[in-house]
Amino acid sequence: MIHQISAGHLTQDMIDDIITHGYKLQLGDDSRQRIVRCREYLDRKIAEADKPIYGVTTGFGSLCDINIDADQMAELQINLMMSHACGIGERMPNEIVKIMLLLKVQSLSYGYSGIKLDTVERLIDFFNNDIYPIVYQQGSVGASGDLVPLAHLCLPLVGLGEVEWKGERMTGAEILHRMGWEPIRLGSKEGLALLNGTQNMSALAVWSLIKAKRLVAWADTIAAMSLEAFDGRMEPFNVAVHLVRSHKGQIATAVNMNKLLKGSQMIAQPKVNVQDPYSFRCIPQVHGAVKDTLSYVKSVVDIEINAATDNPTVCPDDDLIISAGNFHGEPIALPMDFLCIAMSELGNISERRTYKLVSGKRGLPSFLVAEPGLNSGFMIAQYTAASIVSQSKTLCMPSSADSIPTSQGQEDHVSMGANSGTKLLRVTDNTERVLAIELFTAAQALDFRRPLRSSPVIERLHEAYRQVVPFIDHDVVMYPHIAQTVKFLREYTL
Repeated sequence: MIHQISAGHLTQDMIDDIITHGYKLQLGDDSRQRIVRCREYLDRKIAEADKPIYGVTTGFGSLCDINIDADQMAELQINLMMSHACGIGERMPNEIVKIMLLLKVQSLSYGYSGIKLDTVERLIDFFNNDIYPIVYQQGSVGASGDLVPLAHLCLPLVGLGEVEWKGERMTGAEILHRMGWEPIRLGSKEGLALLNGTQNMSALAVWSLIKAKRLVAWADTIAAMSLEAFDGRMEPFNVAVHLVRSHKGQIATAVNMNKLLKGSQMIAQPKVNVQDPYSFRCIPQVHGAVKDTLSYVKSVVDIEINAATDNPTVCPDDDLIISAGNFHGEPIALPMDFLCIAMSELGNISERRTYKLVSGKRGLPSFLVAEPGLNSGFMIAQYTAASIVSQSKTLCMPSSADSIPTSQGQEDHVSMGANSGTKLLRVTDNTERVLAIELFTAAQALDFRRPLRSSPVIERLHEAYRQVVPFIDHDVVMYPHIAQTVKFLREYTL
């Protein structure tokens, strides 16, 4: 299957489809023409230039006042890539690296970067052949874009850096040799076009949004199972309650909970308890707020992934080469911090429901196991969820609230958006684990309500889950079941 790179609107759902189903990329004719036209325009302007052009005939950052001779322009671009490859820490997951490649190609295809056509096509070659440059998670301050991670992403184009291919790690020179490719000979401005931009931040945002969308759907479904297992009340999900407040996510959650529990014997049983704890009663308000946050962040990131974000911006139609600040990550740094908080809250309320289920209330045995005391049951599963939730809370300090000047003060305000992105990635993964522990616990508790049956939706889920994780009679080693539950969340289709 082929995805044609064009000036058309790229969406996160399209990216999910491209990555999940192994699409190949191909430049559309319009994109080719835009790239070539912009490059030809830049070459003419360099030849005619009677004053410096930042990053093209000058140094970078605080070295912008140093002019570079024409015969040193190619060396300037290589030096830029080598000197900026200062990444460290954990590797970026391959899925995110692949999104970075896609977003870099998309951004360059608009014809505002002065890149050469063969350079863009080599990025596409890497994408299409599942060649993953080794990119590190630490090093970007989010302005001038993602300089450090993008340097690592693009070094292999010129035979430097490292890649992973077919599970093997090798040098950039080695992958070019194996594929029969010559190193790209960078022209003026190309190193800057490759390294400037927000594709690392944007890829982190897109991947987290894709995962968050799935987890929000899971959160409602697991919460419905927990409500059943806790013998909870249905009145808080009456849509009339939520229409008087009118938050879209809140209404959608109430509607969904009614749909999930339609036909349940358990929910129809007369209730002894007058009220449920907030972690059950306020599911629409909390889950709904997370959904509204997700919708907002998605709308901002959609704009970003359809933008040219390197510098200087080359505008052939306006006869302008402008050094400005489209590389600055602030527009998505703030929303990513917001989504980080929302995903932490989704895990926070999930852990509270797990706590209630193991507390020996409403006819459920303490810690959901036979012979409590001799057996600890699900006691420590809740501990684990509490530990993860606590870590997520500490990661919610907004990275975008900080700025440390760089490049001798020339770059005196930065977004720290890359740190927003890596934090968001970690919190999203944490929330997946916490929801898995709630499912593990809720399925166990539900079995104590037999012979009553839940709704058809919840019973189908429970039956599928029991194919991979059994009911726990007495204490067993628990961590394989938790790991299997995480795997189940990733593979089961709601």
